[in-house]
Amino acid sequence: MSLSVGIVGLPNVGKSTLFNALLKRQVALAANYPFATIEPNVGVVAVPDERLAVLAKVVGTTVLKPATIEFVDIAGLVKGAYKGEGLGNQFLSHIRETDLICHVVRAFRDEQILREDSTTPVDDLQTIRTELQLADLSTMERQSQPKGVKVAGAQERWQAIEFFREKLGQGIMLNTLKLTEVQHETAKELCLLTVKPELFVYNEDEDQVVSSMEQLPKIAKDLGVELEQIVVMSAKMESDLAALEETDQHAYLLELGLSLAGLERLAKVAYDTLGYQSFLTAGVMEVRAWTITKGTTAQQAAGVIHTDFAKKFISARIVSYQDFVKLGGWKAAKDIGKIRQEGRDYRMQEGDVVEFMIGS
Repeated sequence: MSLSVGIVGLPNVGKSTLFNALLKRQVALAANYPFATIEPNVGVVAVPDERLAVLAKVVGTTVLKPATIEFVDIAGLVKGAYKGEGLGNQFLSHIRETDLICHVVRAFRDEQILREDSTTPVDDLQTIRTELQLADLSTMERQSQPKGVKVAGAQERWQAIEFFREKLGQGIMLNTLKLTEVQHETAKELCLLTVKPELFVYNEDEDQVVSSMEQLPKIAKDLGVELEQIVVMSAKMESDLAALEETDQHAYLLELGLSLAGLERLAKVAYDTLGYQSFLTAGVMEVRAWTITKGTTAQQAAGVIHTDFAKKFISARIVSYQDFVKLGGWKAAKDIGKIRQEGRDYRMQEGDVVEFMIGS
């Protein structure tokens, strides 16, 4: 399952520096993880998962394949993007194709880098959100009220459009509202931008990252967003960090008082924001985290590995991660009856270690 995050921001807020760091991290990750060819404007980063290294020791493999997230470098935004100013049309069309919007706002103080349109983190975010709202309002204006047409759901759809128009006119992001099923489906049909979930990169000076992380509640309040949606990081530091060897990276982070690099924290927040979870496979060939949405059935999860697995699904042998590690693998878990045999309708749980039984 591919998770695509669009990186957006005003000129000179550090968006390109962040993306370059993502590309460096992608090259490092590829040493252990085989990727299909991807476009140059896409960077891949692993979702941190300490369980994989533990499982690898249990089953005796050195191949670890984490869940990953794609970050897409979106064309820079300028005021008037909703009308096509600058690269506005390209900017908006690329956002429509992503699952999640990652706003980069500038908090660093390098006076040698001019603030083109960027003033403060709060104003940066407001400018971007205003362009998204205006773009969606423009979409609303192109819709026609059904008159004398008896199409199932037409009136409900129009009511949803009027609701969207009212809220957007008030400067409200649709992703902050609890939408009905009809409203959700209408927003999806119209490819509305403001309904997409968001996260926020607060791009700080290298020596201010830890301090700003301690002030996260205030930063969240100033930006008017949820605490869990913000990642404080230094894009410049991440770019420097990605060029180091792994042992040097850890030493550098410890020196700064950090346990995880900003890119890893960003990947984890993106993963959680969309309500994704992982199931795990563990064998001598590899250990791997597979991405699914919450509520996915065992048969659907099998299809994530290979479409034929879903068609020929028989059952799933499942053991919890904790039991698998504690007991030392499949054989010991089987010997004391800790492996469950689950059918196609079983709802997968976070951290299930799975072996699928597939027919011929």
